[in-house]
Amino acid sequence: MDLPTYEPAPEPDRTPRDNPIFSEPATVAACAREYADAARIRAEIDKQQKRTR
Repeated sequence: MDLPTYEPAPEPDRTPRDNPIFSEPATVAACAREYADAARIRAEIDKQQKRTR
């Protein structure tokens, strides 16, 4: 009787990468830019939350 064989799953890539959060210093200008960029997303979240109430 032949036993089935299998190949183990390939190892995941664990290569260290730069973290984009830490690559840029937290400045007032950077925070203001990110806040302004996320205005559309905050508005969409507010709209979705109003529908669930």
